[in-house]
Amino acid sequence: MDSSSFSFSFSSAAQYFLSLVAFLIFIEQLSYLRRKSVLPGPSFVLPFIGNAISLVRAPTQFWDRQSYYAKSSPLGISANYIIGKFIVFIRNTELSHKIFANVRPDAFHLIGHPFGKKLFGEHNMIYMMGQDHKDLRRRIAPNFTPKALATYTAIQQRVILRHLTSWEQLASSAKGPIPLRLLVRDMNLETSQTVFAGPYLRKEARERFNVDYNLFNVGLMKLPIDLPGFAFRNARLSVDRLIDTLTVCAAKSKAKIVAGEEEPSCLIDFWMQETVREEREAAEKGNPPPPHSGDREIGGHLFDFLFAAQDASTSSLLWAVSLLDSHPDVLAKVREEVSRVWSPESDTLITAEQLHQLKYTQAAAREVLRIRAPATMVPHIAGEDFPLTEHYTIPKGTIVFPSVFESSFQGFTEPDRFDPDRFLEGRQEGQLYKRNFLAFGAGAHQCVGQRYAINHLVLFLAMFSTLLDVKRHRTDGCDDIAYVPTICPKDDCVVYLSRRGARFPSLA
Repeated sequence: MDSSSFSFSFSSAAQYFLSLVAFLIFIEQLSYLRRKSVLPGPSFVLPFIGNAISLVRAPTQFWDRQSYYAKSSPLGISANYIIGKFIVFIRNTELSHKIFANVRPDAFHLIGHPFGKKLFGEHNMIYMMGQDHKDLRRRIAPNFTPKALATYTAIQQRVILRHLTSWEQLASSAKGPIPLRLLVRDMNLETSQTVFAGPYLRKEARERFNVDYNLFNVGLMKLPIDLPGFAFRNARLSVDRLIDTLTVCAAKSKAKIVAGEEEPSCLIDFWMQETVREEREAAEKGNPPPPHSGDREIGGHLFDFLFAAQDASTSSLLWAVSLLDSHPDVLAKVREEVSRVWSPESDTLITAEQLHQLKYTQAAAREVLRIRAPATMVPHIAGEDFPLTEHYTIPKGTIVFPSVFESSFQGFTEPDRFDPDRFLEGRQEGQLYKRNFLAFGAGAHQCVGQRYAINHLVLFLAMFSTLLDVKRHRTDGCDDIAYVPTICPKDDCVVYLSRRGARFPSLA
């Protein structure tokens, strides 16, 4: 073949290739516009990647734009396109409830993260539905009885006190403001580890756990490139190692319960207490072990708990600090109420009964969760075409984002105002607008540990406000929302801290 023939062949092939690419881009745009239909959203999306780059680089602005689109529609929904996935954003509360109420094989599947199955695995609890999911939630219920929660509150307070003490020392030596986000994250990680796995997670295991959990967190916010060296691959592999560690904890706990040693001291003990009882009953009847009782599966579900508790709680505690600083009247009321039931000089823990008496502090905790819902959206995927309204059917394969954040600003009186009184008996907005308070989700997958989460926030509010004085180091935009992956103040909540009383409690 002479050079002119080769040049002609190469040129023809290039033209065919470019024509094919142009045709695929054209088909992709047509497909996007067909699925978008009447919904507001971008009229053109980048080929193949869509708006993934803007989502990763500036998630707050991306979701604000989706909210703006949704507000312009009488349906309260908008559309976009991310790495081959058509997405629908929902700000209408009733339509969000419609998604939550239809988690089933022929409607919506909860996914937790747009690429969650790659990260968490196919058998994660959030992907379960139907009777299998109901059976698992029944098995989990004993982990959150009043007796179990009382055990956890003692652990929570000891960890909180230890970290508040170190924060005060750090602030004193720093001679200036300190950022709280990583400090709160570390406190919550230790709390979750100790509450969930207790004595079964030794120091070395905790250190490895912390490294792996950080890799997981970083990967959550990156593009889903599952190749060596990329953050997403590191996150996926870290999940496997984290579950391996928690599987060992489950086995150790089961051995202790079988041996009849001691009372339950952590969540996995309460879980195993019920599991061992059911396994014995099955063995006596000649039946196989009950479902969801294997150490590996329980280790996986423990990771689910930790993931659900860790980042959401960090978000709530950071916003609580910032909101208390900007609302000194609320801070004063919390301090006054706590002082009536607990004193640091008593050198005792806040009891379950005293915790129940902190009505205003509980209202403040709920208001923090309302005005700054930690996980702003709960992604689902449409398993089949679903008629969301009489005017719009969500196409199969669509990733749907019901916004619990947007719902929190619907219905409530002066919704942009931080006002804990709305949750007290006099106004009862918590009941009147219960359907708009979606911080813990709704339907079959509503958060099973919400009482534990609220207790943690109330205990933190009580101890932090009583033991420390706080002053926010305020700069322009410091309280703008940042996704990490739950929301937190943009500046990581930089504060000045100092001790309020003569000393911190001394807990035996």
